[in-house]
Amino acid sequence: MAALAFASLFVDVAARSHAGRAHLSHLAAVVRGGEGPPTLVLLHGYAAKATDWVPFATTIVLPPGGRYVFPQGPESTRPPDGPLGGRAWWRLDLESHLRAGSQLPDLAAFHPPGIDAAAARVRALVRVRASSGSLLLGGFSQGAMVASEIAFTTDDAVTALVLLSGTPVDVATWRRGFARRRGLPVFMSHGRGDRILPFAADERFARELAAAGLKVTWVPFDGGHEVPAPVVAALNAFLAPLVKVNDEKTRHVEHADEREEPARNSRSRHRS
Repeated sequence: MAALAFASLFVDVAARSHAGRAHLSHLAAVVRGGEGPPTLVLLHGYAAKATDWVPFATTIVLPPGGRYVFPQGPESTRPPDGPLGGRAWWRLDLESHLRAGSQLPDLAAFHPPGIDAAAARVRALVRVRASSGSLLLGGFSQGAMVASEIAFTTDDAVTALVLLSGTPVDVATWRRGFARRRGLPVFMSHGRGDRILPFAADERFARELAAAGLKVTWVPFDGGHEVPAPVVAALNAFLAPLVKVNDEKTRHVEHADEREEPARNSRSRHRS
């Protein structure tokens, strides 16, 4: 019965997900900042929009020239499972699970039918919109699930993972990717009073990632399903050494290229 209840959380997405594999539509995205690197890609939560991240482009600090990419989920929400015009990475049957303020169930053992197509769309967008160099990938709530799916089921280059008020899904599959992400910096935050996604499940996931050798920064806070100012401050402290190191590496490579170019030109003129 529990399995049936968990499975019912996902609305008619299996057929759409299967059809989506044949043709993945391009995602829209809001882009702010420079050309990068680094590039920070943040995925919004269920029933939200890419534009909800725009204020964070002024509060999450990147080096000069850093790029912010906020993709828009491909699905539209509608009542009773979200506001009309909201966006999602896959649709959820929220009405039957959020009565009287109850949480979504612990989804660690279940594979959302729409997560594969969502991850594939985000990966395609990142290849086009993200600059070469440092990629900081993350998301809030449902967006954090998609970011985790990319991190733990692909070999895509990721400099750091940012999971804000998320929850683990299909952990048995994700575990197979933990070893290749050993040493990856991971920022995780969750409100102890979250009434949407269970705090305990995310706390357990943070411990498991740390035990697997990932460099986890776990930031619990007294609050709900949100990204409050103290979390942003902690995220900036987490990102600061990462973006500084990668920015310096990028400048070193660029300067090396600049030194090499006159040498190549000189050799070319000498041969002529």
